[in-house]
Amino acid sequence: MIRILLIGAGHAHLAVLRSLKKEPLNGARFALVSPRARQLYSGMLPGVIAGHYRRDEAEIDVARLAQAAGAEFIEGEVAKLDPRQKLAKLADGAELEYDVVSINVGALVERSLPGAHFALPIKPHESFFDRLLGAKLNRVAIVGAGVSGAEIGMALHHRGAAVTLYSDKSPLWPPQLEGVMRRLRVDVRPGMPADEIERGPVVLAGASTQEFDLVLLATPAVPPPWLRATGLPCDERGFLVTDEMLRSIGHPEVFAAGDCAAPRSGPLPKSGVYALRQGETLAASLRNVVQGQSPVAYLAQRHSLVLVSCGRRYALAHRGGWSAQGRWVWWWKNHVDRKWVRSLRD
Repeated sequence: MIRILLIGAGHAHLAVLRSLKKEPLNGARFALVSPRARQLYSGMLPGVIAGHYRRDEAEIDVARLAQAAGAEFIEGEVAKLDPRQKLAKLADGAELEYDVVSINVGALVERSLPGAHFALPIKPHESFFDRLLGAKLNRVAIVGAGVSGAEIGMALHHRGAAVTLYSDKSPLWPPQLEGVMRRLRVDVRPGMPADEIERGPVVLAGASTQEFDLVLLATPAVPPPWLRATGLPCDERGFLVTDEMLRSIGHPEVFAAGDCAAPRSGPLPKSGVYALRQGETLAASLRNVVQGQSPVAYLAQRHSLVLVSCGRRYALAHRGGWSAQGRWVWWWKNHVDRKWVRSLRD
């Protein structure tokens, strides 16, 4: 009986569990380690903040899904992974042995900005949302202008907050995003990164100094620190380097997918769309491994569809050179998001 350990409940591992739920796999014993039995789906988080969804509508019962997939659910966080001994050690001291391990723990936000401790990071989403519930939200700054930060900013604006977004990028991406935010009267500052955050909180950006009720960190993704300590090959930022089969270089028993991985073939967007496709490949590979066959190669899509929630029931769609926006795009995104969450429950 092959022991397969899944570390993290990101999009890729959720896709693996969904596959196992539909078609059980004999000859393997699965275990999933995740910090929370229930977690918020990131694609619907802006809608929860804006008031379009109840929290329970956007939550995934990870423990229940694991049970339906025939996997043991272990609530906890991995603190150390020893690939040589094939052993994972949890923060509470528990040790888990494995034959094959897959890592899908996502990423955190970069916190090297001076005074970052005065700000609230948007990841992990659950602790972010819990702290947001009790925060004063009259004047909010977003430091970092990726899609996630922009969506959260527009959701808070929809709730009545005056939102200022600082970004080192100019223009923002997708190309239509800046125009949408300006029409909503969100204070967008492309090419104007925050230099420091002081107690207050106060954001310093060039010659500008401005005080807010709350500053949110939506800075670029960084990997959990324990990944580099594994001794597995990592890129210069600390993400796990993987081959075309989503395996750690030189360690065929270690798989990695989603935001925590760095494909050797070239960088991919830190996006749930790519992680989900990787999860489908990973599910097929794990089936093959159990049956004594070779893993499946992952082929990244050339262009992915990006659906951006814009606060009110309005959204932006972008794929390659095509884009669209409007209320109908929001309903399209709503359908896609609800379908994904429903597939993990039914």
